Amino acid sequence: MKLVYFAWVRERIGKAEEVVDLPAGLDTVADLLRWLRGRGEEYAYAFEGDGVVRVAIDRIHAKSTAPLAGASEIAFFPPMTGG
Repeated sequence: MKLVYFAWVRERIGKAEEVVDLPAGLDTVADLLRWLRGRGEEYAYAFEGDGVVRVAIDRIHAKSTAPLAGASEIAFFPPMTGG
């Protein structure tokens, strides 16, 4: 699965994207975030606040309960503001 990181998420992790083989048992976005936090200090730092980082599955915004099944790309980005 392709993981894409934007803005300060990218800066904290130190890469813009990566392709990973997800372990069995990761069914939802929340499961994926827990797994990512365990991959090292940089990931723990990037995903330290529950609900802060926004997620898109195949370019569609998703909640933490969204299933990962069938997804080809997951993007992570900080909250956006605009005017």
